[in-house]
Amino acid sequence: MEQEIGKARRADVVAALIWRGDKFLICQRPVHKARGLLWEFVGGKVEVGESREAALVRECMEELGIRVAPGRVFAELTHVYPDLTVHLTLFEAEIVAGEPQKLEHQDLKWITTREIDGYAFCPADEEILAKLKGLPQ
Repeated sequence: MEQEIGKARRADVVAALIWRGDKFLICQRPVHKARGLLWEFVGGKVEVGESREAALVRECMEELGIRVAPGRVFAELTHVYPDLTVHLTLFEAEIVAGEPQKLEHQDLKWITTREIDGYAFCPADEEILAKLKGLPQ
Protein backbone atom coordinates (compact mmCIF):
# COMPACT_ATOMS: atom_id res chain seq x y z
CA MET A 1 0.00 0.00 0.00
CA GLU A 2 1.38 3.38 -0.98
CA GLN A 3 0.34 6.65 0.64
CA GLU A 4 1.18 10.28 -0.03
CA ILE A 5 2.53 12.01 3.08
CA GLY A 6 3.11 15.64 2.13
CA LYS A 7 5.42 15.27 -0.85
CA ALA A 8 6.94 12.00 0.37
CA ARG A 9 5.47 8.66 -0.61
CA ARG A 10 5.24 5.76 1.84
CA ALA A 11 4.87 2.13 0.88
CA ASP A 12 4.34 -1.07 2.83
CA VAL A 13 6.59 -3.61 1.13
CA VAL A 14 7.07 -7.34 1.60
CA ALA A 15 9.94 -9.51 0.45
CA ALA A 16 10.94 -13.17 0.56
CA LEU A 17 14.07 -14.77 1.96
CA ILE A 18 14.11 -18.04 0.02
CA TRP A 19 16.78 -20.61 0.89
CA ARG A 20 18.05 -23.52 -1.20
CA GLY A 21 20.53 -25.38 0.96
CA ASP A 22 23.10 -22.81 2.15
CA LYS A 23 22.20 -20.30 -0.60
CA PHE A 24 19.45 -17.69 -0.78
CA LEU A 25 17.81 -16.06 -3.78
CA ILE A 26 18.58 -12.48 -4.82
CA CYS A 27 17.12 -10.56 -7.76
CA GLN A 28 18.61 -7.71 -9.80
CA ARG A 29 16.26 -4.78 -10.40
CA PRO A 30 15.53 -3.84 -14.02
CA VAL A 31 17.66 -1.00 -15.38
CA HIS A 32 14.61 1.27 -16.03
CA LYS A 33 13.28 1.17 -12.44
CA ALA A 34 14.32 3.27 -9.44
CA ARG A 35 17.51 1.79 -8.00
CA GLY A 36 18.01 -0.04 -11.30
CA LEU A 37 20.55 -2.88 -11.42
CA LEU A 38 20.84 -3.07 -7.62
CA TRP A 39 20.17 -6.44 -6.00
CA GLU A 40 17.24 -7.14 -3.69
CA PHE A 41 14.96 -9.83 -2.33
CA VAL A 42 11.90 -10.68 -4.43
CA GLY A 43 8.81 -8.81 -3.33
CA GLY A 44 6.80 -5.65 -3.74
CA LYS A 45 4.11 -3.36 -2.42
CA VAL A 46 1.16 -4.49 -0.32
CA GLU A 47 -2.11 -3.47 -2.01
CA VAL A 48 -5.04 -1.92 -0.14
CA GLY A 49 -7.00 -4.60 1.74
CA GLU A 50 -4.30 -7.25 1.17
CA SER A 51 -2.47 -9.07 3.97
CA ARG A 52 1.32 -9.02 3.93
CA GLU A 53 1.40 -12.78 3.39
CA ALA A 54 -1.05 -12.58 0.45
CA ALA A 55 1.03 -9.78 -1.07
CA LEU A 56 4.17 -11.92 -0.80
CA VAL A 57 2.49 -14.87 -2.54
CA ARG A 58 1.18 -12.58 -5.30
CA GLU A 59 4.50 -10.77 -5.86
CA CYS A 60 6.50 -14.02 -6.05
CA MET A 61 4.08 -15.36 -8.64
CA GLU A 62 4.12 -12.13 -10.69
CA GLU A 63 7.89 -11.60 -10.56
CA LEU A 64 9.28 -15.15 -10.56
CA GLY A 65 6.41 -17.46 -11.56
CA ILE A 66 6.67 -19.40 -8.29
CA ARG A 67 4.23 -20.20 -5.53
CA VAL A 68 5.63 -19.67 -2.05
CA ALA A 69 4.52 -20.49 1.46
CA PRO A 70 5.36 -17.54 3.75
CA GLY A 71 6.95 -18.46 7.08
CA ARG A 72 8.16 -16.39 10.01
CA VAL A 73 9.23 -12.76 9.76
CA PHE A 74 13.04 -12.63 9.47
CA ALA A 75 13.29 -8.83 9.67
CA GLU A 76 11.11 -5.74 9.69
CA LEU A 77 12.39 -2.19 9.16
CA THR A 78 11.66 1.25 7.77
CA HIS A 79 14.02 2.87 5.26
CA VAL A 80 13.82 6.42 3.92
CA TYR A 81 14.89 6.93 0.30
CA PRO A 82 14.84 10.46 -1.19
CA ASP A 83 11.70 9.56 -3.20
CA LEU A 84 10.04 6.97 -0.99
CA THR A 85 9.80 5.69 2.59
CA VAL A 86 9.41 1.92 2.72
CA HIS A 87 8.24 -0.19 5.61
CA LEU A 88 9.78 -3.55 4.68
CA THR A 89 8.81 -6.93 6.10
CA LEU A 90 11.10 -9.80 5.03
CA PHE A 91 9.50 -13.22 5.42
CA GLU A 92 11.29 -16.52 5.29
CA ALA A 93 9.50 -18.36 2.48
CA GLU A 94 9.60 -21.76 0.84
CA ILE A 95 8.99 -22.48 -2.82
CA VAL A 96 6.08 -24.92 -3.03
CA ALA A 97 5.62 -24.87 -6.83
CA GLY A 98 7.65 -23.73 -9.82
CA GLU A 99 11.22 -22.70 -10.52
CA PRO A 100 12.25 -19.01 -10.36
CA GLN A 101 12.17 -17.25 -13.75
CA LYS A 102 13.29 -13.75 -14.78
CA LEU A 103 9.80 -12.38 -15.47
CA GLU A 104 10.57 -8.86 -14.21
CA HIS A 105 14.18 -8.86 -13.03
CA GLN A 106 17.43 -8.32 -14.93
CA ASP A 107 19.02 -11.39 -13.28
CA LEU A 108 18.60 -13.95 -10.49
CA LYS A 109 21.32 -15.54 -8.34
CA TRP A 110 21.55 -18.03 -5.50
CA ILE A 111 24.32 -16.86 -3.15
CA THR A 112 25.78 -17.78 0.23
CA THR A 113 26.07 -15.31 3.08
CA ARG A 114 29.83 -15.17 2.39
CA GLU A 115 29.12 -13.79 -1.11
CA ILE A 116 26.93 -10.86 0.00
CA ASP A 117 29.71 -8.28 -0.28
CA GLY A 118 30.18 -9.13 -3.97
CA TYR A 119 26.81 -7.58 -4.87
CA ALA A 120 25.46 -4.03 -4.74
CA PHE A 121 22.15 -4.20 -2.85
CA CYS A 122 19.39 -1.67 -2.37
CA PRO A 123 20.16 0.46 0.71
CA ALA A 124 16.97 -0.72 2.47
CA ASP A 125 18.45 -4.24 2.58
CA GLU A 126 21.69 -3.33 4.41
CA GLU A 127 20.34 -4.09 7.90
CA ILE A 128 19.00 -7.45 6.68
CA LEU A 129 22.29 -8.33 5.00
CA ALA A 130 24.19 -7.60 8.22
CA LYS A 131 21.85 -9.98 10.06
CA LEU A 132 22.37 -12.66 7.38
CA LYS A 133 26.17 -12.29 7.64
CA GLY A 134 25.86 -12.95 11.37
CA LEU A 135 24.17 -16.33 10.88
CA PRO A 136 26.23 -19.46 11.60
CA GLN A 137 27.95 -20.65 8.43
